[in-house]
Amino acid sequence: MEQRLSLITLGVTDLERAIAFYRGLGWEPHPGSVPGVVAFYQLDGFAFALWSRAELAADSMVDDSGGWGGVTLAHNVRSPAEVDAVLVAADAAGARIGRSGAPTPWGGYSGVFIDPDGHPWEVAHNPGWPLDDRGHVTIGP
Repeated sequence: MEQRLSLITLGVTDLERAIAFYRGLGWEPHPGSVPGVVAFYQLDGFAFALWSRAELAADSMVDDSGGWGGVTLAHNVRSPAEVDAVLVAADAAGARIGRSGAPTPWGGYSGVFIDPDGHPWEVAHNPGWPLDDRGHVTIGP
């Protein structure tokens, strides 16, 4: 198996609400999405999808207890000010701010927003993991 991700799918309880939330962050569904069924997003080098939580659980062969699934998504940015700006945009789009931007024990700056379906997103500036011009992260030494 090659060391890469191709697709991240988030299970959602209300697809239209989820699409509206991510649209509020500036994300637009790909034209190949199936209205009312699944929303696809072309990201840089992989895909992201929003799909029925119940259908995703059935397709993944798991029982959905309704709780947190043990996964947090992360969005790295180039500065602490950008962390705060993304958190403001997420709040305006309908997220719950789990943790405001603040210095971290590892020398960076981060905060957390939680989307309308309970998926946590860390927004982080990590000076040890620089971003290139395309926004690709490089794990530091």
